[in-house]
Amino acid sequence: MAPDRRDCPAAGGVVVEAVPKEMRHGANALLKIGQNTVNVGGQALGGVLVAVAGPAWVIGGDALTFAAAAVWCAKIKLAPGRMTVRERFVSDLRERWYGFWSRTWLWIMVVQSSVIVPIRLVRYQLQGPVYGQRILGGSGPWGVIASGFTGSLIAGAALALMWKPQSFDLVVCLGTGSMALPLAAMTLDLPILVLIGATAAAGSSLAVSMTTWAGLVQERTPKNQLSRITSYSTLGQILPVPISHLAAGPAAELLGVRVDLAMAAMVIAMAAVSPLLLCQIRELSQAVTGESVDAELTSASRGRRRLPRAAASDTSPSRMVPIATGLGPSLCRWRQMA
Repeated sequence: MAPDRRDCPAAGGVVVEAVPKEMRHGANALLKIGQNTVNVGGQALGGVLVAVAGPAWVIGGDALTFAAAAVWCAKIKLAPGRMTVRERFVSDLRERWYGFWSRTWLWIMVVQSSVIVPIRLVRYQLQGPVYGQRILGGSGPWGVIASGFTGSLIAGAALALMWKPQSFDLVVCLGTGSMALPLAAMTLDLPILVLIGATAAAGSSLAVSMTTWAGLVQERTPKNQLSRITSYSTLGQILPVPISHLAAGPAAELLGVRVDLAMAAMVIAMAAVSPLLLCQIRELSQAVTGESVDAELTSASRGRRRLPRAAASDTSPSRMVPIATGLGPSLCRWRQMA
């Protein structure tokens, strides 16, 4: 599950509060369409405006767009929520960390992304232009490939708007694994048209995967915990990115560009499909609502707080809530028999 790093962790919580449950999938798809369209058109428009008016005016205009966005966001009407007493900062972080860690399916996919996201970003942002210059003969062909990827993100989001998949595990994992296709095509030195097709397929699949994943997290996470838990998720996904950028140059120099791309493609493919070996991922379904999962976890949490420390370890969510923290096929069968 490769995330869209332009997303704010609080955005998912706003979608849940503002959009009815039956319309959230479409809302997530529309958000992706808007984000990807602006990403394509904004860069092109920015280049034209810089050439015509100069960078200072463009930066000033960009600041005005942020102000306008703040005014529009302020007009979003949300239902009033129940007031809660704020805990201390450290206690609040610990509470939200428990909510994140108790959902095994969530942190497994975050680990997956912490492997795939840095590899993808480095190979496209750093090694992609180098590959275009050395292998394709210039920056022009690589620009076409990059444009095809970004454009396919819009097409994939549009597809997600019309299609709501039921096999969430396959869609999310295989959609993320599609990022290995362009790297494999680059490794094999395939014609540029094939490379453009592989990149477009990866972009559209990734958009469907991200849209599906956003809806799944919103469905299975309580409203009052969604933004905080998503913050932990986002942190885990992007934390390795700076390190991977630092290691990219020495790795390419040591292995060579083609070998490095081949290894990256294999790692992405293996990391993408590995979660499918676990029953917690294979059984992901939006049929289980976030509120029901929250009720079970809250009950377990309260029981643990009332018991002494020695007894609390026997009633942790990993034992009481197998739907969220199953430890293998035996726990899956236990849940089905219950």
